[in-house]
Amino acid sequence: MVLANTRTALTGLMISLALVLAACDSNEPKEKKTGQALVSVNGKEVTMLQLNEEIKRANVRPEQYEAASKQLLESLIVRQLILDEAVHNKLDRTPDVMQARDRANAQVIAQAYMQGIVSKIAKPTQAEIDEYFQKHPEFFSQRKQFDLITVRVATKDLSSELKKTIDAAKSVDQVVTWLDKNKVPYLRSLASRSSTDLPPQMAKMLQEKSKDTIFIVNEQENSLLISVNAIKDSPITLAAATPQIERFLLNQKYKEATDAEVTRLRAAAKIEYLNAKAPESSAADKPVVPQAAPNADNATNNLNLTEPTSNGSIERGIMGLK
Repeated sequence: MVLANTRTALTGLMISLALVLAACDSNEPKEKKTGQALVSVNGKEVTMLQLNEEIKRANVRPEQYEAASKQLLESLIVRQLILDEAVHNKLDRTPDVMQARDRANAQVIAQAYMQGIVSKIAKPTQAEIDEYFQKHPEFFSQRKQFDLITVRVATKDLSSELKKTIDAAKSVDQVVTWLDKNKVPYLRSLASRSSTDLPPQMAKMLQEKSKDTIFIVNEQENSLLISVNAIKDSPITLAAATPQIERFLLNQKYKEATDAEVTRLRAAAKIEYLNAKAPESSAADKPVVPQAAPNADNATNNLNLTEPTSNGSIERGIMGLK
């Protein structure tokens, strides 16, 4: 059986049909596809070049190649059949599809341009990596590990009475006792996070407050009650940190280069706001730039309190603390 990533790619072939429709124009002359033809579907060729692209996107491992190739080729055939029928019904000329085609075309070209910009950026030097390591001992040489007790409750159950109980409690156990007594559902678990995983302000707060402090972290529908069980030294060496620092610094360079290029283009262009109001803040100076390369994991500013990984992400804020 082919692994889940291949099945995901098969689904992706069908989901991407709208973009395929958007890329075709039945009123324009069709160019002959390049690459070795594998199948002809109503006179339209499915080529080795197309198949190789799908295999690449599916991250197929060598031992899966044969089985995955067959499945992906059949999916390409199905896609071509659906595409032909959709074009026959003139769905490629609908306003929504034409708009999607224009947007996809602009996005691809913009990404290609920005890729050319960042492709010229040199990797961080060892001196730059050493400097970052020395300037941030809290992430490396003086890294701390926090053993946390977490209690997850529904945010709707976070009543004023429960908040008062949390304020008065000397430990999470006392809060759990109250939850049991009042039959409030909860899930208790342990988590281990380092100062590298946590936002700096939270890591500092966890260190400064006593073990009796209970933090309330909002997760929209759910809320976490967090208490520090133990704090341990957990240093990391320069050698171990180097790959992570290199990715972080390279991502910073990508951002600086793309921001600088957008600033240059804005300065050289004549931009007139016609039927739209010009921004009143500096938002225009911080545009959404088409990504030219995947963002590096920012392990010094991310937090995941539900999965034990050093590169999580957090969309939570501290509601309050004792």
